[in-house]
Amino acid sequence: MTARTNPIPSVWARQQPAPDQPALSRAAIVREAIAMLDADGIEALSMRKLGARLNAGATSLYRHVATKDELMELAVDEVAAEIVVPSPDFIGGDPKADSPDWRAAATEAAQSFRATALRHPWLSSVLGQAGLAYLGPNLMSFSERLAALFTAAGFPEPSRAIDTVLSYVIGMSTTEAAWLTTVARSGESEAAFIARLMPAAQQAAAGHDHLADSYAAPMALDPGEIRETKFAYGLEVVLDGLALRLPRD
Repeated sequence: MTARTNPIPSVWARQQPAPDQPALSRAAIVREAIAMLDADGIEALSMRKLGARLNAGATSLYRHVATKDELMELAVDEVAAEIVVPSPDFIGGDPKADSPDWRAAATEAAQSFRATALRHPWLSSVLGQAGLAYLGPNLMSFSERLAALFTAAGFPEPSRAIDTVLSYVIGMSTTEAAWLTTVARSGESEAAFIARLMPAAQQAAAGHDHLADSYAAPMALDPGEIRETKFAYGLEVVLDGLALRLPRD
């Protein structure tokens, strides 16, 4: 019985072929795919369209990326390199629940993840669909740096703390990216889009005492600031809860 050459269904588990033309490589294919994803979303990306943009035939393209699923794995890992996770070196050896060091580092990592997800609105929604995306070098490095950070902070189960933070960040980023995509498709600014929707929202909220006040007055703050404040508040609550899990003297 002949052994399978690629027993794991992931692009990272097979050897990368040599370029068959100067301009075509896996890196070039992934860069162009990310540009298409950022501009038009997942629905607009196809191997045929990508090949046309690269002036490459399907045969040449499939030598480097066998399927669209593989392409998404590569794209996810490429943009993961943009996420900043601070080094845990500055965290002291006697972590306390009220120490700001680990919280500041975790906040910076979460905000960087959010910023990356908003630059690439397709990212959050495909993280759980990109096959064995965690095999990619950039995502492996991201996971390793987070693990080092939460271990240095003193969490007895750092992986669970990481899962909690990422669940919040990915959930919020997915919702926020979807909202911003809707706004972008309208051709309006976010403020103008909200202003156009506000009369209908005020009418719908009439008679709901706990909602009416939220829609009663025109927005005084920039919508982007409101989104940032909302994200920061929720993240602070998550970190407050995690702080209770730290060992105390």
